[in-house]
Amino acid sequence: MTSNETSAHIQSNESGLPEGEFVSSAPEETFNHGFELGMRLEGGEILLLSGPLGAGKTLFVKGMCVALGVAEDEVTSPSFTLVNPYDGRLRLYHIDLYRLDEGASAAHAVDLDELLSDEGAVIVIEWAERMGAYPLPDNVRRIDISGDGDSPRHIRVVKG
Repeated sequence: MTSNETSAHIQSNESGLPEGEFVSSAPEETFNHGFELGMRLEGGEILLLSGPLGAGKTLFVKGMCVALGVAEDEVTSPSFTLVNPYDGRLRLYHIDLYRLDEGASAAHAVDLDELLSDEGAVIVIEWAERMGAYPLPDNVRRIDISGDGDSPRHIRVVKG
């Protein structure tokens, strides 16, 4: 799929973030889609990432961080640290709940309430489905990345 074909499937919403579905045929494209989204971040966004292991969630976040001015080699998966803060044009908190039990305790384990109080920061949560029904503000986007191995990635961005 070319860039022109990709953009035909994307719509901007009131916050300027792209919504819709697109296909990534290579890791570089996944990174670039994250970069494009990162260029539109204004602060205060909450992005919930889901997808299987190896789908490219961290690569997508790496693209967002680079768009914010963070060096690519500084961005790593927070699988063991749970939260990685990055400072660039905006502060971005990259959270990974994979290793935590499901339910509100996952959100409490990473002090999500405190992170949400930083209203100018971007919050990105991998494996967000582990939070269960934890209450979040309205400015949430869900990003689902499907596919694994050498297959293309289908990336879907929707409000709420």
